[in-house]
Amino acid sequence: MPQELPTIVVIDDSTEVRAVVTARLRLSGLLEVVGEGGDGTEAVGLAFQHQPSLLLLDLSMPVMDGLEALPGILAVSPSTQVVVYSGFEEGGLAQSAEELGAAGFIEKSLPIDRLAGELLARLPERHVVPGPRDRPARMTVVPDPSADPSARPPTPGHDQRVLDEHLERFREVFEQAAIGMATMTLTGSIVRANRALSDLMGCKPHELVGLDYGRLTSGRGDLLDAALFDITRMSADVVHLEHDVSGTAEHRKVLATLAPVRDSRGQALYVFLQVQDITQQRAAEEELRRSEERFRLLVDAVRDYAIFMLDPFGHVTSWNAGAERIKGYSATEIIGQHFRIFYPQDKRDEEHPEYELQQALRTGSYGEEGWRIRKDGTTFWANVLITAVFNEMGEHIGFAKVTRDMTEARRTMEERDASAAALADANEQLQRAADEQKQFLAVTVHELRTPASVLSGTADTLSRHWAELSSADRDRLLHSMSSSAIRLQRLVTDLLTTSRLDADALQLRPAPTSLAVLVATAIETVRSTRPGAVIAAHLDPDVEVLADPGRLVQAVENLIANAAHHGAPPVEVGIGVGGGVARVEVTDAGLGVPAEVRERLFERFSTGDGARGTGLGLYIARALARAHDGDVVYEPGTSDQPSGTFVLTIPLVPGPDA
Repeated sequence: MPQELPTIVVIDDSTEVRAVVTARLRLSGLLEVVGEGGDGTEAVGLAFQHQPSLLLLDLSMPVMDGLEALPGILAVSPSTQVVVYSGFEEGGLAQSAEELGAAGFIEKSLPIDRLAGELLARLPERHVVPGPRDRPARMTVVPDPSADPSARPPTPGHDQRVLDEHLERFREVFEQAAIGMATMTLTGSIVRANRALSDLMGCKPHELVGLDYGRLTSGRGDLLDAALFDITRMSADVVHLEHDVSGTAEHRKVLATLAPVRDSRGQALYVFLQVQDITQQRAAEEELRRSEERFRLLVDAVRDYAIFMLDPFGHVTSWNAGAERIKGYSATEIIGQHFRIFYPQDKRDEEHPEYELQQALRTGSYGEEGWRIRKDGTTFWANVLITAVFNEMGEHIGFAKVTRDMTEARRTMEERDASAAALADANEQLQRAADEQKQFLAVTVHELRTPASVLSGTADTLSRHWAELSSADRDRLLHSMSSSAIRLQRLVTDLLTTSRLDADALQLRPAPTSLAVLVATAIETVRSTRPGAVIAAHLDPDVEVLADPGRLVQAVENLIANAAHHGAPPVEVGIGVGGGVARVEVTDAGLGVPAEVRERLFERFSTGDGARGTGLGLYIARALARAHDGDVVYEPGTSDQPSGTFVLTIPLVPGPDA
């Protein structure tokens, strides 16, 4: 009795591929083909029916793809070794398939004559071909007041002792004082001087006695004469004069304070003099004055910034050249006005200027950017900093305000942002184009691989096994070659049309043409490439349209092929007229286009249900219709007609009165 061969079921949505594969597997004499199918549901059914040793499973199929079908196949036929057979390069597919239970992964690029051997290698070493009902089911496992004690009645001589004590105390203070002191006659001669004054003048105290104080004023005796005049003649109580000191090694400046000592009638008896060294104080004040002057000059010279002061209530108290240039007001025009004049009306209404001062007083400073108004009413974008100003006593005396015109900078930033956005958009478009190209290449390779494999395998089979093949097998293989060649030709035509559409190089040669004839031609073309397609034609009424026949046929053909490929039979094609246009309506018996797919239905490379087809058919159909001043749209179905309808519209040939 002859040895029983391992059995195999071949599943592929391409009838041509199935024809070649089954023929070669049979010819190999190594496997027995017991069934073949075109989608995952058929695979599950055939696996249950035949319990095959092997099942060769395509991935990309309608209704149910290979990965979806795999668990079901193994559930109904646990011992079947499922081998995934795909036109896609592995890229992780093998691992995914193996995780689902597949025994192996074979690319369709494998030479056809090696297929049987590769399949046998997936079988267990001790393979026993079980009967259809002998195979065990696979198990599946599914985380105090007190008085003054010194108070005593006065004793004789007490008052004099008190006076003497006070006088002695005065002399001690006079001599030991850190400030220069002297007693002068009413004409300015020194009669007594303390050590601090002599040190200040660079001499001994006795050297000053009898000296005219005017000689110590570095040539400004006139100042002393005027001060003494005020005391003696004008009854002044205190007179101050500043002068440099003569005859000292270091330059010194002093402040002399003259106060008369008067009798009971108010007549001046002599003059008490205090002299204070103010050299460092005046130097510091001079430096401060110079610094303030430099700062004023600097502020006045700055033209790029408006720098001005406000009083505690917000009124302008100073104004620099930059403020005049930026805001347009002169100092005489603006000083005394409230700074709210610089704000738009809506900001004044909401008391935003006052809010800024409150914030600056509360936190020390306040800054912002916003629109401000010039004297002429024009606006500018301002960068503003307001700082609260306090004196040495910590009293708030106003605000310093610095404003910079940032209009040009803002415009530059906006332009830069716009350029950045444009660049990002361009990059996104480039990335999209790159992604499209990548997808295009992947899809094209996939679409080319199947017919190319069919042609190659068929030709090889016919050339090497012509005599061994039955007439029916030869006819079937020859038909597969013809169908694959037509499929390749159509793919090339779609690619060329897409290229011309992208380059705006598509040329039309319109002429009055019977629409029914064009539609009929498209139907026959689809039937020749899809022998099993069920297409019903309703080509009445016949109308004339102005069209390039070849291009319009291509558009209609793509719509019919799309319905045949993605929908369910039968496909119905009809003609309609209305509103000066003709309509070609294509409907099938399927469930229609899912809502999530419709938005990108007519985009290039949009395949909708995965990696099946080039995704160019609907794109080309719409582009060709629009080139004819028409369009292609998808009208969703209803409860009675769930599949929806693809409608191509094209203008009718104008009548003689048009």
